Amino acid sequence: MTEQTVLISGAGVAGPTLAYWLARAGFRPTVVERAAGLRSSGSPVDVRGPAAHVADRMGITAELREASTSVTSLKFVDDAGRRTGRVAMGGDGGIELPRTDLAAILHRAARADTEFVFHDSITELHQDDGGVDVTFERGAPRRFDLVIGADGLHSAVRRLTFGPEHAFVEHMGVYIATLPLAEPPADRTELVMYNSPGRAVAVHPARGNGIAAFMFRGDAVPGFDYRDSALHKRMLADAYDGAGWRVPELLERVRDADDLYLDSVSRVRMDSWSTGRIALAGDAASCVSLFGDGSTLAMAGAYTLAEELGRTPGDAASAFRRYESAHRKLVEPKQRNVSTAAALLIPATRGGLAARNFGTRLLPLVTAARRLVPARAA
Repeated sequence: MTEQTVLISGAGVAGPTLAYWLARAGFRPTVVERAAGLRSSGSPVDVRGPAAHVADRMGITAELREASTSVTSLKFVDDAGRRTGRVAMGGDGGIELPRTDLAAILHRAARADTEFVFHDSITELHQDDGGVDVTFERGAPRRFDLVIGADGLHSAVRRLTFGPEHAFVEHMGVYIATLPLAEPPADRTELVMYNSPGRAVAVHPARGNGIAAFMFRGDAVPGFDYRDSALHKRMLADAYDGAGWRVPELLERVRDADDLYLDSVSRVRMDSWSTGRIALAGDAASCVSLFGDGSTLAMAGAYTLAEELGRTPGDAASAFRRYESAHRKLVEPKQRNVSTAAALLIPATRGGLAARNFGTRLLPLVTAARRLVPARAA
């Protein structure tokens, strides 16, 4: 059998991981990415559990540890900045590192055997029994044996193949925004979080300058556009009006920012992740939410998908079914816990806040808190 070509949309976490393992399974991968280069979000993400095993097999664990953050505790503060609770973090064997570093490490691992095409995107997909014809926004049309959408929560491959986003993406009643800060924090080992009912602000030291994360409860906004920065700034100003601690200062930075990121905390649910020669991976298939184990699940799922395609390279449909059956067992428990995580991190009432602060040693809170500053969809 001749070497099969696979187009992967998305150079975040799932895409390069999938490309690395497909090349080793005898496929010829191409990764197309809308952004002009690797995305610059420094938001911390986790590599743990099954993803740690994948990283070990890729030989990149030492690089991940070199890029890791040094956060050891989460401190809760009140309006005046006084501590109301503290939670120890870490100790579960995972690695927390900025998403931009994880993406760069995965890209370096995959690039020797993968064609990367940046600053382009898929606009049309037409498949038949022999392959998939792909039209690009900038590049010339091409034909591939298989196409995988690893292009995140707002996946173009999912939209072009399965239907409009609203049919699969469920708003979970929370929005989250992140903003890089211009200076390093006073304590690089401490994540600081402020709450008032229905809203939270956290400052994470990351690995250099800090990152501010805004998390607030809110209904779905009709016509919400995750690329509309002016809308995002208005939403934050409205949501945090009258908040204490450092919030007024941070909102001033929001008003002047050109690198603000805001999106809905969402859950993707689909009856099937594939049709014919096209399949989905990472958040495009099964976004847990921006609080979830997105990077860990993206790496684990990409590895499983490549493994199954390698087992039956002439029968992609069977490989897709096996991959989906196996990976759903990891994803579905995480999706069921989204509301619990939101309740712990963003209590809706003062009573809920008091109860949360009293129980800051609870393990579910520790698990959720490790993902306070989430990545862009994988």
